[in-house]
Amino acid sequence: MQGMKVLTRHLNSAVAALLAVFLLPGLGLADQAAMDDLFQRLKEADGRAAARIEREIWNEWSKSGSPAMDLLLQRGRDAMAAGNTQEAIEHFSALIDHAPDFAEGWNARATAFYNAGQFGPSIADIAETLNRNPRHFGALAGLGAIFEALEQKQKALDVYRAALAIHPHLQGVTEAVKRLETEVAGTDL
Repeated sequence: MQGMKVLTRHLNSAVAALLAVFLLPGLGLADQAAMDDLFQRLKEADGRAAARIEREIWNEWSKSGSPAMDLLLQRGRDAMAAGNTQEAIEHFSALIDHAPDFAEGWNARATAFYNAGQFGPSIADIAETLNRNPRHFGALAGLGAIFEALEQKQKALDVYRAALAIHPHLQGVTEAVKRLETEVAGTDL
């Protein structure tokens, strides 16, 4: 009887693994195709349409696939909105511990670290975000802001330009590029 339970457990694990191999990649491709479509539309949109498409992208990025992880993300965001940066960092750290492949957990904590003036940890979390989601224009904009705060204007300009290549209407970034182009050009004289 005990041997039967062990065999059943192993078979259940094998079936689950096979389902993951054969079914989940298809779901990922469908999700990826939808995201590719959103990003293509974002590049072609005017300002008003771009804002709507950006919200759609952020909504997709905020879906972890787990209600518990989504709750941790929301609790962290609520703590940040209330000005409780340390509490937000704790919620986002718990989220990352439980869902390390969820890019938005890393990005949210990077933002909280930035708000706390902890640029080193913020940069590290931005790297993790971009490793998981190379099109994360929000993470790129955040990295540009950090470089700008650190008076690394050329790096900031390069990162902002990379963000605009993904999202041409990214609020505040177009203006930052114009400002930095003038400042960087002025230092070359």
